[in-house]
Amino acid sequence: MLSVARTCHSASIPAIHLVRTFATESIHSPGDIHSPPPPNPPTKLNKPRTSLYLRPRPAVSSSLSAIPALPRTFGANQLLPVTDSTRALLESIVAQFDAPIRYAFAYGSGVFDQEGYEKQKDEDMPMLDFMFAVTHPAHFHSINMHQHPQHYPLHARVLGSSYVSRLEEVGPGVWFNPYVPMAGVRIKYGVTTVDNLCSDLLNWKSLYLAGRMHKPLRIIKDDARVRLTQQVNLTSAVRAALLTLPHEFPETELFERITGISYNGDPRMWLPAENRGKVANIVRKQGPQFKELYHRLAVGLPGVHWPVGETTIRQDTSAMARAAHLKKLPSNLIKGVREHYSRNSELSIEADESAFWLRLGGDEKLPHVLTEEMGSIVRYPAAVQTVKGIASAGIGKSVQYSMAKIGKWWSGSR
Repeated sequence: MLSVARTCHSASIPAIHLVRTFATESIHSPGDIHSPPPPNPPTKLNKPRTSLYLRPRPAVSSSLSAIPALPRTFGANQLLPVTDSTRALLESIVAQFDAPIRYAFAYGSGVFDQEGYEKQKDEDMPMLDFMFAVTHPAHFHSINMHQHPQHYPLHARVLGSSYVSRLEEVGPGVWFNPYVPMAGVRIKYGVTTVDNLCSDLLNWKSLYLAGRMHKPLRIIKDDARVRLTQQVNLTSAVRAALLTLPHEFPETELFERITGISYNGDPRMWLPAENRGKVANIVRKQGPQFKELYHRLAVGLPGVHWPVGETTIRQDTSAMARAAHLKKLPSNLIKGVREHYSRNSELSIEADESAFWLRLGGDEKLPHVLTEEMGSIVRYPAAVQTVKGIASAGIGKSVQYSMAKIGKWWSGSR
Protein backbone atom coordinates (compact mmCIF):
# COMPACT_ATOMS: atom_id res chain seq x y z
CA MET A 1 0.00 0.00 0.00
CA LEU A 2 2.82 2.39 0.85
CA SER A 3 4.48 1.81 -2.52
CA VAL A 4 1.22 2.48 -4.33
CA ALA A 5 0.75 5.76 -2.47
CA ARG A 6 4.30 6.85 -3.34
CA THR A 7 3.68 5.98 -6.99
CA CYS A 8 0.48 8.07 -7.08
CA HIS A 9 2.22 10.96 -5.40
CA SER A 10 5.14 10.93 -7.82
CA ALA A 11 2.76 10.74 -10.79
CA SER A 12 0.78 13.74 -9.58
CA ILE A 13 3.84 16.04 -9.45
CA PRO A 14 4.12 16.51 -13.28
CA ALA A 15 0.39 17.19 -13.44
CA ILE A 16 0.70 19.93 -10.83
CA HIS A 17 3.55 21.51 -12.76
CA LEU A 18 1.50 21.35 -15.95
CA VAL A 19 -1.47 23.11 -14.31
CA ARG A 20 0.79 25.79 -12.89
CA THR A 21 2.26 26.34 -16.33
CA PHE A 22 -1.15 27.35 -17.75
CA ALA A 23 -2.30 29.30 -14.67
CA THR A 24 -3.05 33.02 -15.17
CA GLU A 25 -1.70 33.99 -11.74
CA SER A 26 1.88 33.65 -10.68
CA ILE A 27 2.59 31.35 -7.77
CA HIS A 28 4.92 32.60 -5.06
CA SER A 29 6.68 30.67 -2.40
CA PRO A 30 5.97 31.51 1.22
CA GLY A 31 9.18 33.48 1.37
CA ASP A 32 8.02 35.86 -1.39
CA ILE A 33 4.83 36.93 0.38
CA HIS A 34 5.10 40.46 1.80
CA SER A 35 3.33 41.55 4.93
CA PRO A 36 0.29 43.82 4.39
CA PRO A 37 0.86 47.57 4.66
CA PRO A 38 0.00 49.20 7.98
CA PRO A 39 -3.55 50.57 8.24
CA ASN A 40 -4.14 54.29 7.57
CA PRO A 41 -4.34 56.44 10.67
CA PRO A 42 -7.92 57.18 11.71
CA THR A 43 -9.31 60.47 10.46
CA LYS A 44 -11.36 62.84 12.57
CA LEU A 45 -14.96 63.28 11.50
CA ASN A 46 -16.70 66.62 11.73
CA LYS A 47 -19.88 64.98 13.01
CA PRO A 48 -20.29 61.67 14.86
CA ARG A 49 -22.19 58.91 13.08
CA THR A 50 -25.09 58.81 15.50
CA SER A 51 -28.79 58.39 14.86
CA LEU A 52 -29.08 62.18 14.69
CA TYR A 53 -26.71 62.41 11.72
CA LEU A 54 -27.84 59.63 9.46
CA ARG A 55 -26.46 59.60 5.94
CA PRO A 56 -27.91 57.54 3.10
CA ARG A 57 -25.86 54.82 1.50
CA PRO A 58 -24.71 55.55 -2.06
CA ALA A 59 -27.41 54.63 -4.55
CA VAL A 60 -25.27 52.24 -6.61
CA SER A 61 -27.24 49.86 -8.78
CA SER A 62 -25.79 46.49 -9.77
CA SER A 63 -27.79 46.60 -13.00
CA LEU A 64 -27.52 48.98 -15.90
CA SER A 65 -28.89 52.47 -15.33
CA ALA A 66 -32.48 52.92 -16.52
CA ILE A 67 -31.63 56.31 -18.02
CA PRO A 68 -28.17 56.81 -19.52
CA ALA A 69 -26.36 60.10 -19.24
CA LEU A 70 -28.18 62.73 -21.26
CA PRO A 71 -26.37 64.84 -23.86
CA ARG A 72 -24.95 68.04 -22.41
CA THR A 73 -27.29 70.21 -24.47
CA PHE A 74 -30.45 68.20 -23.83
CA GLY A 75 -33.03 70.27 -21.99
CA ALA A 76 -30.85 73.40 -22.10
CA ASN A 77 -34.06 75.43 -22.41
CA GLN A 78 -34.88 74.42 -18.81
CA LEU A 79 -31.76 76.08 -17.40
CA LEU A 80 -33.10 79.59 -17.01
CA PRO A 81 -30.62 82.19 -15.72
CA VAL A 82 -31.11 84.34 -12.64
CA THR A 83 -28.97 87.05 -11.10
CA ASP A 84 -25.83 85.95 -9.29
CA SER A 85 -27.20 87.11 -5.94
CA THR A 86 -30.44 85.15 -6.41
CA ARG A 87 -28.56 82.05 -7.54
CA ALA A 88 -26.23 82.20 -4.53
CA LEU A 89 -29.17 82.66 -2.15
CA LEU A 90 -31.16 79.74 -3.58
CA GLU A 91 -28.18 77.40 -3.56
CA SER A 92 -27.21 78.37 0.00
CA ILE A 93 -30.73 77.60 1.24
CA VAL A 94 -30.86 74.15 -0.34
CA ALA A 95 -27.35 73.39 0.95
CA GLN A 96 -28.60 73.82 4.53
CA PHE A 97 -30.67 70.61 4.32
CA ASP A 98 -28.83 67.49 5.47
CA ALA A 99 -31.61 65.19 4.25
CA PRO A 100 -30.96 63.79 0.74
CA ILE A 101 -32.60 65.70 -2.11
CA ARG A 102 -32.40 64.36 -5.67
CA TYR A 103 -34.05 67.24 -7.53
CA ALA A 104 -34.78 70.76 -6.35
CA PHE A 105 -36.12 73.87 -8.00
CA ALA A 106 -37.32 77.33 -6.97
CA TYR A 107 -40.26 79.08 -8.58
CA GLY A 108 -42.74 81.90 -8.19
CA SER A 109 -42.63 85.65 -7.76
CA GLY A 110 -39.74 85.46 -5.31
CA VAL A 111 -37.45 84.08 -8.04
CA PHE A 112 -38.69 85.73 -11.25
CA ASP A 113 -40.29 89.13 -11.60
CA GLN A 114 -44.06 89.26 -11.45
CA GLU A 115 -46.26 92.30 -11.91
CA GLY A 116 -47.54 93.60 -8.59
CA TYR A 117 -44.39 92.91 -6.55
CA GLU A 118 -42.08 95.66 -7.80
CA LYS A 119 -42.53 98.24 -5.06
CA GLN A 120 -43.00 96.07 -2.00
CA LYS A 121 -40.88 96.53 1.09
CA ASP A 122 -38.53 93.81 2.25
CA GLU A 123 -40.91 92.61 4.96
CA ASP A 124 -43.73 92.35 2.41
CA MET A 125 -41.75 90.46 -0.21
CA PRO A 126 -43.22 87.10 -1.23
CA MET A 127 -41.91 83.84 0.15
CA LEU A 128 -39.35 81.95 -1.87
CA ASP A 129 -41.06 78.79 -3.14
CA PHE A 130 -39.09 75.54 -3.40
CA MET A 131 -39.96 71.99 -4.43
CA PHE A 132 -37.80 69.04 -3.35
CA ALA A 133 -38.08 65.62 -5.02
CA VAL A 134 -36.70 62.80 -2.87
CA THR A 135 -36.39 59.04 -3.15
CA HIS A 136 -37.71 58.01 0.27
CA PRO A 137 -39.97 60.62 1.92
CA ALA A 138 -40.05 58.97 5.37
CA HIS A 139 -36.25 58.96 5.42
CA PHE A 140 -36.12 62.60 4.33
CA HIS A 141 -38.63 63.78 6.95
CA SER A 142 -36.95 61.76 9.70
CA ILE A 143 -33.60 63.48 9.13
CA ASN A 144 -35.20 66.85 8.46
CA MET A 145 -37.23 66.71 11.69
CA HIS A 146 -34.04 66.16 13.68
CA GLN A 147 -32.25 69.01 11.91
CA HIS A 148 -35.16 71.47 11.53
CA PRO A 149 -37.91 70.53 14.02
CA GLN A 150 -39.26 74.08 13.93
CA HIS A 151 -40.26 73.59 10.28
CA TYR A 152 -43.01 71.15 11.31
CA PRO A 153 -46.13 71.76 13.41
CA LEU A 154 -46.23 70.23 16.88
CA HIS A 155 -48.59 67.38 16.01
CA ALA A 156 -46.38 66.33 13.08
CA ARG A 157 -43.32 66.19 15.35
CA VAL A 158 -45.25 64.11 17.88
CA LEU A 159 -46.62 61.66 15.32
CA GLY A 160 -43.32 61.35 13.50
CA SER A 161 -42.00 61.07 9.96
CA SER A 162 -44.16 58.05 9.09
CA TYR A 163 -47.30 60.15 9.68
CA VAL A 164 -45.90 62.98 7.55
CA SER A 165 -44.97 60.67 4.67
CA ARG A 166 -48.42 58.99 4.73
CA LEU A 167 -50.22 62.34 4.72
CA GLU A 168 -47.93 63.50 1.93
CA GLU A 169 -49.31 60.74 -0.32
CA VAL A 170 -52.87 62.10 -0.09
CA GLY A 171 -54.07 64.08 -3.12
CA PRO A 172 -51.30 65.30 -5.43
CA GLY A 173 -48.58 63.79 -3.21
CA VAL A 174 -46.91 66.88 -1.73
CA TRP A 175 -46.12 68.02 1.82
CA PHE A 176 -45.55 71.76 2.35
CA ASN A 177 -43.70 73.57 5.12
CA PRO A 178 -44.55 77.30 4.79
CA TYR A 179 -43.26 80.43 6.50
CA VAL A 180 -39.84 78.98 7.28
CA PRO A 181 -37.11 81.56 8.06
CA MET A 182 -33.81 80.65 6.40
CA ALA A 183 -30.85 82.73 5.25
CA GLY A 184 -32.61 85.95 6.20
CA VAL A 185 -35.72 85.29 4.07
CA ARG A 186 -38.97 83.36 4.38
CA ILE A 187 -39.38 80.23 2.33
CA LYS A 188 -42.04 77.64 1.62
CA TYR A 189 -40.84 74.22 0.49
CA GLY A 190 -42.76 71.23 -0.75
CA VAL A 191 -41.58 67.62 -0.59
CA THR A 192 -42.61 64.92 -3.03
CA THR A 193 -41.10 61.76 -4.48
CA VAL A 194 -39.22 61.54 -7.76
CA ASP A 195 -41.65 58.82 -8.90
CA ASN A 196 -44.68 60.99 -8.17
CA LEU A 197 -43.13 64.00 -9.87
CA CYS A 198 -42.19 62.10 -13.04
CA SER A 199 -45.60 60.42 -13.19
CA ASP A 200 -47.35 63.79 -13.15
CA LEU A 201 -44.95 65.24 -15.71
CA LEU A 202 -45.60 62.38 -18.11
CA ASN A 203 -49.29 61.60 -17.56
CA TRP A 204 -50.78 64.77 -16.01
CA LYS A 205 -52.46 62.67 -13.34
CA SER A 206 -53.06 65.75 -11.17
CA LEU A 207 -51.29 68.64 -12.98
CA TYR A 208 -50.38 69.92 -9.52
CA LEU A 209 -46.64 69.52 -10.06
CA ALA A 210 -46.61 69.46 -13.86
CA GLY A 211 -48.59 72.71 -13.96
CA ARG A 212 -46.11 74.45 -11.68
CA MET A 213 -43.33 73.32 -13.96
CA HIS A 214 -45.04 74.79 -17.04
CA LYS A 215 -43.90 78.19 -15.79
CA PRO A 216 -40.34 79.53 -15.45
CA LEU A 217 -38.34 77.98 -12.61
CA ARG A 218 -34.77 77.80 -11.44
CA ILE A 219 -33.23 74.32 -11.15
CA ILE A 220 -30.92 74.03 -8.15
CA LYS A 221 -30.32 70.26 -8.06
CA ASP A 222 -30.72 68.44 -11.35
CA ASP A 223 -31.63 64.85 -12.15
CA ALA A 224 -31.49 63.18 -15.58
CA ARG A 225 -34.80 61.37 -15.18
CA VAL A 226 -36.65 64.52 -14.14
CA ARG A 227 -35.08 66.61 -16.87
CA LEU A 228 -36.19 64.07 -19.48
CA THR A 229 -39.78 63.89 -18.25
CA GLN A 230 -39.90 67.68 -17.83
CA GLN A 231 -39.07 68.08 -21.51
CA VAL A 232 -42.03 65.84 -22.31
CA ASN A 233 -44.21 67.91 -19.98
CA LEU A 234 -43.24 71.19 -21.67
CA THR A 235 -43.93 69.74 -25.12
CA SER A 236 -47.33 68.47 -23.94
CA ALA A 237 -48.16 71.96 -22.67
CA VAL A 238 -47.35 73.45 -26.12
CA ARG A 239 -49.52 70.85 -27.88
CA ALA A 240 -52.47 71.40 -25.53
CA ALA A 241 -52.25 75.17 -25.88
CA LEU A 242 -51.97 75.04 -29.68
CA LEU A 243 -55.15 72.96 -29.85
CA THR A 244 -57.06 75.80 -28.17
CA LEU A 245 -55.62 78.58 -30.39
CA PRO A 246 -56.45 79.80 -33.93
CA HIS A 247 -54.30 79.79 -37.05
CA GLU A 248 -52.45 83.01 -36.10
CA PHE A 249 -51.91 84.55 -32.67
CA PRO A 250 -49.34 86.51 -30.62
CA GLU A 251 -46.77 84.64 -28.55
CA THR A 252 -48.13 86.13 -25.32
CA GLU A 253 -51.39 84.33 -25.96
CA LEU A 254 -49.54 81.01 -26.13
CA PHE A 255 -47.78 81.80 -22.84
CA GLU A 256 -51.06 82.73 -21.15
CA ARG A 257 -52.76 79.53 -22.33
CA ILE A 258 -49.89 77.43 -21.00
CA THR A 259 -49.81 79.30 -17.68
CA GLY A 260 -53.57 79.00 -17.31
CA ILE A 261 -53.54 75.20 -17.56
CA SER A 262 -52.74 74.76 -13.85
CA TYR A 263 -55.11 77.54 -12.73
CA ASN A 264 -58.10 76.41 -14.78
CA GLY A 265 -60.26 74.42 -12.38
CA ASP A 266 -58.32 75.45 -9.27
CA PRO A 267 -60.96 76.29 -6.62
CA ARG A 268 -58.73 79.03 -5.22
CA MET A 269 -59.36 81.07 -8.37
CA TRP A 270 -63.09 81.16 -7.54
CA LEU A 271 -62.68 81.70 -3.82
CA PRO A 272 -61.08 84.81 -2.29
CA ALA A 273 -57.76 82.96 -2.18
CA GLU A 274 -55.83 83.92 -5.29
CA ASN A 275 -55.16 86.93 -7.48
CA ARG A 276 -57.47 86.52 -10.48
CA GLY A 277 -55.06 88.49 -12.66
CA LYS A 278 -52.19 86.16 -11.77
CA VAL A 279 -51.83 84.60 -15.24
CA ALA A 280 -51.46 87.95 -17.00
CA ASN A 281 -49.16 89.24 -14.23
CA ILE A 282 -46.81 86.30 -14.70
CA VAL A 283 -46.65 86.48 -18.49
CA ARG A 284 -46.17 90.25 -18.70
CA LYS A 285 -42.99 90.14 -16.62
CA GLN A 286 -41.60 86.74 -17.63
CA GLY A 287 -41.98 86.82 -21.42
CA PRO A 288 -38.26 86.24 -22.15
CA GLN A 289 -38.16 83.22 -19.83
CA PHE A 290 -41.27 81.74 -21.46
CA LYS A 291 -39.75 82.20 -24.90
CA GLU A 292 -36.55 80.48 -23.81
CA LEU A 293 -38.59 77.57 -22.45
CA TYR A 294 -40.91 77.02 -25.39
CA HIS A 295 -39.59 78.51 -28.64
CA ARG A 296 -37.36 75.62 -29.71
CA LEU A 297 -39.96 73.05 -28.65
CA ALA A 298 -42.75 74.79 -30.56
CA VAL A 299 -40.85 75.23 -33.84
CA GLY A 300 -39.90 71.56 -33.67
CA LEU A 301 -43.56 70.55 -33.99
CA PRO A 302 -44.98 70.04 -37.51
CA GLY A 303 -46.99 72.91 -38.90
CA VAL A 304 -45.76 75.56 -36.42
CA HIS A 305 -44.08 78.71 -37.79
CA TRP A 306 -42.48 81.04 -35.24
CA PRO A 307 -39.44 82.79 -36.75
CA VAL A 308 -36.71 84.01 -34.43
CA GLY A 309 -37.22 87.65 -33.55
CA GLU A 310 -40.94 87.63 -34.35
CA THR A 311 -43.77 87.64 -31.83
CA THR A 312 -46.49 86.19 -34.08
CA ILE A 313 -47.05 82.44 -34.31
CA ARG A 314 -48.78 80.64 -37.16
CA GLN A 315 -49.87 77.02 -37.11
CA ASP A 316 -51.58 74.44 -39.29
CA THR A 317 -55.14 74.09 -37.99
CA SER A 318 -56.30 71.33 -40.32
CA ALA A 319 -58.08 68.35 -38.83
CA MET A 320 -55.12 66.11 -39.61
CA ALA A 321 -52.62 68.44 -37.90
CA ARG A 322 -54.80 68.81 -34.82
CA ALA A 323 -55.36 65.04 -34.65
CA ALA A 324 -51.58 64.52 -34.66
CA HIS A 325 -51.23 66.84 -31.64
CA LEU A 326 -54.23 65.32 -29.90
CA LYS A 327 -52.96 61.74 -30.04
CA LYS A 328 -49.69 62.74 -28.30
CA LEU A 329 -51.23 64.50 -25.31
CA PRO A 330 -50.65 63.00 -21.81
CA SER A 331 -52.57 59.78 -21.16
CA ASN A 332 -54.83 61.15 -18.41
CA LEU A 333 -56.00 64.02 -20.62
CA ILE A 334 -56.55 61.71 -23.60
CA LYS A 335 -58.62 59.44 -21.39
CA GLY A 336 -60.90 62.32 -20.42
CA VAL A 337 -61.29 63.49 -24.03
CA ARG A 338 -62.13 59.97 -25.20
CA GLU A 339 -64.73 59.53 -22.50
CA HIS A 340 -66.29 62.90 -23.28
CA TYR A 341 -66.70 62.13 -26.98
CA SER A 342 -67.76 58.54 -26.34
CA ARG A 343 -70.66 59.83 -24.25
CA ASN A 344 -71.68 62.44 -26.80
CA SER A 345 -70.91 60.83 -30.16
CA GLU A 346 -71.99 57.82 -32.15
CA LEU A 347 -68.46 57.33 -33.44
CA SER A 348 -66.56 54.62 -31.56
CA ILE A 349 -62.78 54.47 -31.41
CA GLU A 350 -62.92 50.68 -31.70
CA ALA A 351 -64.68 50.95 -35.08
CA ASP A 352 -62.05 53.14 -36.81
CA GLU A 353 -59.31 54.76 -34.72
CA SER A 354 -57.98 56.96 -37.53
CA ALA A 355 -61.45 58.30 -38.32
CA PHE A 356 -62.08 58.87 -34.61
CA TRP A 357 -59.04 61.10 -34.11
CA LEU A 358 -59.63 62.88 -37.43
CA ARG A 359 -63.19 63.61 -36.38
CA LEU A 360 -62.01 65.01 -33.06
CA GLY A 361 -59.32 67.12 -34.73
CA GLY A 362 -61.93 68.77 -36.91
CA ASP A 363 -64.47 69.37 -34.16
CA GLU A 364 -65.06 73.06 -33.43
CA LYS A 365 -65.81 72.21 -29.81
CA LEU A 366 -62.41 70.58 -29.23
CA PRO A 367 -60.81 73.67 -27.55
CA HIS A 368 -63.72 73.88 -25.10
CA VAL A 369 -63.59 70.15 -24.39
CA LEU A 370 -59.84 70.26 -23.73
CA THR A 371 -60.23 73.22 -21.38
CA GLU A 372 -62.97 71.42 -19.46
CA GLU A 373 -61.01 68.18 -19.16
CA MET A 374 -57.83 69.93 -17.99
CA GLY A 375 -59.90 71.78 -15.42
CA SER A 376 -61.38 68.52 -14.16
CA ILE A 377 -57.88 67.07 -13.72
CA VAL A 378 -56.79 70.08 -11.64
CA ARG A 379 -59.94 70.54 -9.56
CA TYR A 380 -59.95 67.61 -7.12
CA PRO A 381 -56.20 67.40 -6.30
CA ALA A 382 -56.04 71.18 -5.80
CA ALA A 383 -59.03 71.08 -3.43
CA VAL A 384 -57.53 68.18 -1.46
CA GLN A 385 -54.17 69.94 -1.15
CA THR A 386 -55.89 73.12 0.08
CA VAL A 387 -57.62 71.18 2.87
CA LYS A 388 -54.48 69.14 3.59
CA GLY A 389 -52.56 72.37 4.13
CA ILE A 390 -54.29 72.80 7.50
CA ALA A 391 -52.82 69.51 8.72
CA SER A 392 -49.37 70.05 7.23
CA ALA A 393 -48.88 73.70 8.18
CA GLY A 394 -50.88 73.87 11.42
CA ILE A 395 -53.71 76.24 12.30
CA GLY A 396 -51.56 79.33 12.89
CA LYS A 397 -49.57 79.17 9.64
CA SER A 398 -52.69 78.16 7.69
CA VAL A 399 -54.53 81.29 8.85
CA GLN A 400 -51.49 83.43 8.06
CA TYR A 401 -51.17 81.89 4.59
CA SER A 402 -54.90 82.27 3.89
CA MET A 403 -54.87 85.92 4.86
CA ALA A 404 -51.96 86.57 2.50
CA LYS A 405 -53.86 84.85 -0.33
CA ILE A 406 -57.00 86.87 0.40
CA GLY A 407 -54.91 90.02 0.16
CA LYS A 408 -53.67 88.96 -3.27
CA TRP A 409 -57.24 88.20 -4.37
CA TRP A 410 -58.43 91.61 -3.17
CA SER A 411 -55.64 93.42 -5.01
CA GLY A 412 -56.42 91.49 -8.18
CA SER A 413 -60.15 92.19 -7.97
CA ARG A 414 -59.85 95.97 -7.82
